[in-house]
Amino acid sequence: MKKIRAFLNLIKFEHTIFALPFAYLGMFLAADGWPSLWQFFWITIAMIAARTLAMAVNRITDRWWDARNPRTQNRPLVTGDISVRNAVIGSAISAAALVLAAAMLGPLPVILLPIAAVFLIGYSYTKRFTSLSHFILGFTDGLAPMGAWVAVRGSLFTLSDLPAWLLLAFVTLWIGGFDIIYACQDVDFDREYHLHSIPAERGVAFALRLSVVCHALVLVLLAWLGLTLSLGWPFALAIVVTAGLLIWEHSLVHPDDLTHINMAFFNINSYIAITLFIGALISLLVR
Repeated sequence: MKKIRAFLNLIKFEHTIFALPFAYLGMFLAADGWPSLWQFFWITIAMIAARTLAMAVNRITDRWWDARNPRTQNRPLVTGDISVRNAVIGSAISAAALVLAAAMLGPLPVILLPIAAVFLIGYSYTKRFTSLSHFILGFTDGLAPMGAWVAVRGSLFTLSDLPAWLLLAFVTLWIGGFDIIYACQDVDFDREYHLHSIPAERGVAFALRLSVVCHALVLVLLAWLGLTLSLGWPFALAIVVTAGLLIWEHSLVHPDDLTHINMAFFNINSYIAITLFIGALISLLVR
């Protein structure tokens, strides 16, 4: 049990709340209501497995930098609470669960799985060579609702699949925008160790302005999604609440005051994920 707890702490399992509502959002929108219990179960397994794999690989590949960054020196692989061997075993189990879930959901998820795996595993390395790593992370998370859509619809490349692409674009900019904010904490460290991030390369003030632009575009994409699927007033209200939460998030962070980043990153973004999922679900149920 101690090793399991250490592994769950390693991957911050509780933060699955960021991504799981969007997998469910893609699933419910694709089903235009309630999916089957089979789909619900295996999409949940796929989402948890994918996030666990991505986070474990990230912690393994970044452990050298984590040991030198004061902000991350208490992570389990650094402190020795969990060994690299056990982290690799956990990653392998997650990968196997993801493959099984894809197989249970149909042929197209299996066909597209290798592409998703490239991002799930590869995004951890991108900060070594590009400041676009923020958006590659967002794109990787955006594969959750798109994957759920594919699992339900069995298609991705028809005109009727536009909502899946809007979900991908929305999550890419949403996650990318707040990852830019989060990276403001590590400007000095990233510059010292030649890691790429927008705050390190362009400065905190520019990064925060870019994050605002990303989140403004998020609201546009959400409105487009709502109009495309005729989701009605509950989803429109959820967008309004989301706009308020994003304004709150950005009001907490300033170039000369980054003390509230954790609240902006963890709390408010959890509220956004849940708000949009609930808004979409109610829209589907009442129309």
